[in-house]
Amino acid sequence: MTDERRDDTAEEHFRVRTSGDAELVVRLRRAEQPDAPAVLVLPAMGVQAKYYAPFARGLHRTGLHVAVADLRGQGESTPAAGRGIACGYRELVHDDLPAVVRAVSSAFPASPVILVGHSLGGQIALLSSATALTGVHAVVLTAAGSVWWRGFGPLRGLRNLVGSQLLAALATVFGYWPGTRFGFGGTQSTGVMRDWARQARTGHYTVRGSAIDYEAALARLTLPVLAVGVENDTLAPPGATDHLLRKVPAAQVSRWHYAEALAGGRPLDHFRWVRHSDGLSARIKEWITTVAPTRQENPVGD
Repeated sequence: MTDERRDDTAEEHFRVRTSGDAELVVRLRRAEQPDAPAVLVLPAMGVQAKYYAPFARGLHRTGLHVAVADLRGQGESTPAAGRGIACGYRELVHDDLPAVVRAVSSAFPASPVILVGHSLGGQIALLSSATALTGVHAVVLTAAGSVWWRGFGPLRGLRNLVGSQLLAALATVFGYWPGTRFGFGGTQSTGVMRDWARQARTGHYTVRGSAIDYEAALARLTLPVLAVGVENDTLAPPGATDHLLRKVPAAQVSRWHYAEALAGGRPLDHFRWVRHSDGLSARIKEWITTVAPTRQENPVGD
């Protein structure tokens, strides 16, 4: 408890203003070495940044700078998702993530920045990186996969297809998705749910309001990518991750499976890995040291 309290007192908070007067809260932990790599953790749909505190502490103990940002409409970000709030993947990919990366890069000017995305956060990380909007050095996908229904097998896939389209339709009727009431996805804007459901139905990333060919951009991505599968994960099973990774054939992809044996026998699934992530944090740090140069060695945006 003492170590945890000491970690918490070292945590900084700041807000990043982005489009539409949105403000995203970023939680920051500084490593002892100023030029240590900086990881930016991006949450899953409906998950608050505060939930990742055990993961952030574990990454920080390995000697990394760590930042965790609430997605627009989630957690402490403003405005909260609700009726009349216009937001979709375009805002997350084009406006929010690049703004947060710039803020993290300013906080750690000597450090390479690596995105660590969980579930939807991983998809947003890939999309933004593929369109050259962030200038990051690498991407880690944790329990992340395409939501295309065919990646889940015939029975579960059909259920996911019907469910995703129904949720998007309900979001349209309600004017937002009240996920906290129904136990899935948290409260989300209609735009996010429609973009999510479109990808579930078609398998392609086609973002409303953007003319970018995301599939072509993903195919050109050459960054190092570490894809971590998690034991007992039914929301991002191997087939879903396979489909996502097939979109980035030019990337330098490494894959790793986080099993319960590596988590000290603790139970794992799509969400519980966060609570038992020390083994994963160590693996991510090991991988980062092999792929991420210092900012001086490989400057970004120059």
